[in-house]
Amino acid sequence: MMLATGLALGAAVLHATWNLILKTSPDDDRDLSSWGIFLVGGALVLPVAVALGGPGRAAVPWLTLSALIHIGYVSGLVAAYRHGDFSLAYPLARGSGAVVAAVGGGLLLGDRLPAAAWAAIVVVAVGLVGLVGRDVTGTTVRDALLTGCAIGAYTLADARGARASPNPVAYGLITTSAAATAISAMYLVRGRGPALVRALPGHWRRWTLGGACTATAYAMVMVAIRHAEVGYVAMLRESSVVLGALIGWRVLREPLGGRRLVASVVVLVGLVGLVLARAA
Repeated sequence: MMLATGLALGAAVLHATWNLILKTSPDDDRDLSSWGIFLVGGALVLPVAVALGGPGRAAVPWLTLSALIHIGYVSGLVAAYRHGDFSLAYPLARGSGAVVAAVGGGLLLGDRLPAAAWAAIVVVAVGLVGLVGRDVTGTTVRDALLTGCAIGAYTLADARGARASPNPVAYGLITTSAAATAISAMYLVRGRGPALVRALPGHWRRWTLGGACTATAYAMVMVAIRHAEVGYVAMLRESSVVLGALIGWRVLREPLGGRRLVASVVVLVGLVGLVLARAA
């Protein structure tokens, strides 16, 4: 259990780290940074996923759907970080994404949502509202919530894909490679290929670090769920919402940091309650 706890918390730190790398990228090349981070992450996990046997043919449609949804996810995330604070956009996107995944699982996948789960969702909603201050623009909230919807959507697609796959671990790993492929296609269609090549000499270190964080975080989760229940690992991983608010407040010196930290703790309490209610 100690190993699983350490891995899950480490994954939360790494997830927040690669998002911080994206947020602190210059506005004019943040989209290129998102592309570069996923390219590196996808390249790192692909050999491991192939060595494990791949996701299996039955899972390919869900893998494809997840990859396409990641186009919206990355677009929304870049926009949210362009317009909004890290301490707002990150917890708002992650928290709302978890709610969308939970409700969608109940409606589309037949997952059980008892009364306690709905009560926990209300707690999450209260925390999400608390993240938003008077000076926050509707654009920021919109982009973060759209990102959250994409998170929930690809989570549902990956849940179906993992269930259809004969090798769920390989499926989970290769989702990053599939996402990188779809994101690459989007930016190539937009004619951003030459810009990526020009930016590479100055940004490859940041992209490599971000991609390594992405790949390592998911691998740590995969190992953690072999040593503890999935709900326990998911609960600890969602501690990243609090970490995101704390980083925005103390590292980036964003306003309303204390309020957002408290609100993110409320979100985390709700998410923990949601996990526990579904596991009961």
